[in-house]
Amino acid sequence: MTQNQFEWFNDSAFWEQYAPIMFDDAHWGEVPEVADGITRLARLDLYGSRPPAVPRLLDLCCGFGRISAELARRGFAVTGADITESYLKTAREEAAYENLDIEYVNADVRNFVRPAYFDLAVNLYISFGYFTDPGDDRLLLRNVRQSLKAGGVFMIETLGKEIAVRDFVEAEWFERAGWTVLTEYEPEDSWTMLKNRWILIKDGRRIEKTFSQRLYAASELRALMQEAGFDAVELYGDWDESPYDQRAAKLIAVGRKG
Repeated sequence: MTQNQFEWFNDSAFWEQYAPIMFDDAHWGEVPEVADGITRLARLDLYGSRPPAVPRLLDLCCGFGRISAELARRGFAVTGADITESYLKTAREEAAYENLDIEYVNADVRNFVRPAYFDLAVNLYISFGYFTDPGDDRLLLRNVRQSLKAGGVFMIETLGKEIAVRDFVEAEWFERAGWTVLTEYEPEDSWTMLKNRWILIKDGRRIEKTFSQRLYAASELRALMQEAGFDAVELYGDWDESPYDQRAAKLIAVGRKG
């Protein structure tokens, strides 16, 4: 299986240029709610009955460490993995400033395996489905399962295909972080993929990026996780454990390693 170094997500300049747009105040503000949801769905509430050992957490595509840092504050032993070194540099500086013991690893998540090491793994903020080859999604799932201890939990937060269709707009624009942002969307291959075109404009400067992301219906994602060996895959529509139905805000899949 070839892992193409020219796949769109390997463009570090893209992540650096678009960071203020993707990680705005609203996304930082939601961190406590997401952390609450993760600990609740994993049944690892460290504020209540604390387990005898510190649970180990793997944050795949951790970015700046938004969630990694919060869960470290709550008592998890955290490892964050991401392909963008500049994001990890910022995450390490923040962790050092707060004296948080977090391991940040610069890695393609398709290659990251640490057998039977983690109690919990998460892949958040619509960072599943980036790979050109759908077989790489299966590889990621198998590697995560291998990296979990028996009874370990894996959570994926993504954009469900049902939500993408329900809320679809061909184009929109908005102002954020001092930029005018123009976006265009187009379904590809009968909604197998969603093509994104993002244009940023500020003070006569123009930045553009086009990329596509694979979409999974809830039933497709559950089947994929079960194929990788996860048991009892649960589906939710938000971090409050609401059902994945016509009112769902996002698709959250929770699989457990038997």
